[in-house]
Amino acid sequence: MEIIEIKLIPTKNILTIIPLLKQLNNYTSESILKKRVLEMSKQHYKCVGMYINEELIGIAGLWFLTRHYCGSTIEPDHVIINSAFRNKGYGKKLFNWIHNYAQNIGYEAAELNTYIENISSHRFYENEGYKKLGFHYLKIF
Repeated sequence: MEIIEIKLIPTKNILTIIPLLKQLNNYTSESILKKRVLEMSKQHYKCVGMYINEELIGIAGLWFLTRHYCGSTIEPDHVIINSAFRNKGYGKKLFNWIHNYAQNIGYEAAELNTYIENISSHRFYENEGYKKLGFHYLKIF
């Protein structure tokens, strides 16, 4: 029997997201990912995990901020469902949890970024009601 649980991952367990994060980001070394995730956990960041029978199969980092154009917003980041569990409705369940959580704590909007080449994520987010607003630029020093 499949038992699904979606909950915030305690900061003390935040490094449990690294194996899933590596599925999304295989170009950054594990040691740097660990360092960055630990630093993120000290900022306006939480991570939600989706568990099936206590196995972590999905994650979404959550950033909390206020924008002049939409008010208080939650930003799902590094959203990933383990490749063995994709296309089974788990992403939709995870986003339902995120949206309900945000509304319950008084947030007005959700916004996110996705990689240009990740066409399947574009369709998913649009089906979840997200609208494309612009481009995200990055400059690394």
